Amino acid sequence: MTETLTEAQPLSFEEALERYEPVMGFEVHVELNTATKMFSSAPNAFGDEPNTNVNEVCLGLPGTLPVVNGKAVESAIRLGLALNCQIAPYCRFARKQYFYPDTPKNWQTSQYDEPIAFDGHLDVELDDGEIFRVEIERAHMEEDAGKLTHAGTSGRIQGAEYSLVDYNRSGVPLIEIVTKPITGAGERAPEIARAYVSAIRDIVKALDISDARMERGNVRCDANVSLMPKGSSRFGTRSETKNVNSMRAVEHAVHYEIRRHAGILAAGGSIVQETRHWQETTRTTSSGRPKSDADDYRYFPEPDLVPVTVTEEWVAALRAELPEPPAERRRRLRQSWGYTDAEFRDVIAAGLLDAIEETVEQGAAPAVARKWWMGEISRLANARDTEPAELGVSPATIVELNGLIEQGRINDKIARQVLEHHVDGEGSPAEIVAARGLEVVSDDGALTAAVEKAMAENPDVVEKVAAGKLKAIGALIGPVMKETRGQADAGKVREIVLQKLGIEG
Repeated sequence: MTETLTEAQPLSFEEALERYEPVMGFEVHVELNTATKMFSSAPNAFGDEPNTNVNEVCLGLPGTLPVVNGKAVESAIRLGLALNCQIAPYCRFARKQYFYPDTPKNWQTSQYDEPIAFDGHLDVELDDGEIFRVEIERAHMEEDAGKLTHAGTSGRIQGAEYSLVDYNRSGVPLIEIVTKPITGAGERAPEIARAYVSAIRDIVKALDISDARMERGNVRCDANVSLMPKGSSRFGTRSETKNVNSMRAVEHAVHYEIRRHAGILAAGGSIVQETRHWQETTRTTSSGRPKSDADDYRYFPEPDLVPVTVTEEWVAALRAELPEPPAERRRRLRQSWGYTDAEFRDVIAAGLLDAIEETVEQGAAPAVARKWWMGEISRLANARDTEPAELGVSPATIVELNGLIEQGRINDKIARQVLEHHVDGEGSPAEIVAARGLEVVSDDGALTAAVEKAMAENPDVVEKVAAGKLKAIGALIGPVMKETRGQADAGKVREIVLQKLGIEG
């Protein structure tokens, strides 16, 4: 018997799309930020010592009984509404049974045939402003598994000498959002993948139901990809790239899987239905394990939990409290602030929309807020290998700093120094200016002396200015700034130079 071909050289992305139509599906897992876990009173916290945020329920000890976290149910309803889903008046939990070391009960308490939210959609905005609708099949509640750490050079299970399990994450509340098959994406499939996961993250942040930090796994995506020959309507065999935890990785994983599938199919091979692992260093995927279908999990209703009943009044009250949808908010702010599309995209990419919005709300002009957050604050963050939010600069600080500039007490150069001293913990901008004597020198006597010295040392520049080349004044302002340690009022210096030469400003 001839062995079936399951690996081949990937085709180029362009050639893959000439032959095949991509079909995608996404399962996005959102960790909720409730105080306790989904079915127990154990703390729901990140970063603590392994196996400290556990109790008998999340460890699956015999004789223990789960209790549903009411706040998690509320979060699930709110997310379902934000995804334009129908909310089930009655839903129940089920046991999804499989053996794995990070699942101490040997089953995961989840929802199967009766999810809390279903039949929704999400309109995602692409880079050029085009809107692509993604249909949502369901959003259901479940608990997370523990975390395995594989000891070895690769950090992965392949080749590991042994594995350690941390049950702190076991039982953490999750909402899993499952899309319907996504067709018609064509060459924009990878971009749509990135935009969809980004939109989900924005929504859960706006709802404040998750910390939504992908690097911590608060939001992670399982990306399903299959290919159909052009002109066919029959879906191909899918692969599932598991736990992709960045927008860029989701985009690249879909791009690579389209190429990989196409290469195998074009060579006459068959796609294996399996999970895949994303390899960031090579931007490729590697084989995981055969992918089970729902029947393999032997779902049955969870006997230890009563069904959840959701009243119309509860849904109406939660709907009334929903925040402005993130996409609508972005369009409103972009129009209100007058940023170009490129400027606004840069703000979004930098994760500084909230900081700039709050700075504008506290009185700064939109251009001023963008200048400081996208400029000096981001520069300082990069220099210190951290994020802008970690520097401790508040919107109020930027408003105060800009106010000192507008009052003429400091200039831009001094303001940048003040900001750095503020980040170092020296106090408010006004306190730093006073303590360090950084206020702009505008005293006529001191400035006049500095100007006279600069003019005496640069007679050629003086001749140019006297001849009407006023732009040459800049060559005099520089020496004056040096003389005054950068604290001269540049406008006042220009005024004095013109007065000295008898030129009207």
